[in-house]
Amino acid sequence: MDFFSFFKSKKTKSKDEAKNRLQLVLVHDRANVSPEFLETLKGEILEVILKYAEIDRDEYDIQLTGVQSEDGQRQIPALVANIPITRMKHCAEAESRG
Repeated sequence: MDFFSFFKSKKTKSKDEAKNRLQLVLVHDRANVSPEFLETLKGEILEVILKYAEIDRDEYDIQLTGVQSEDGQRQIPALVANIPITRMKHCAEAESRG
């Protein structure tokens, strides 16, 4: 392994991370939502999901990100959720808690 290539890949990785962070900032700006609004939205989404399923609360992730529009000309906001479900609740159980 080339000693200098090790450092070069770190710079590229750092550059890519900075680019991704900037894109996230732009998406948040275009979606016109505050961090507080996003946190409220996440909480309400989790409340609804918890009515029907048990989840791994240490592993879930909900983010506002950007995706390419259908015409490929711009990035548009998208809500992306990765919520590991540990168990689905039965309908009667979910209704009694809801």
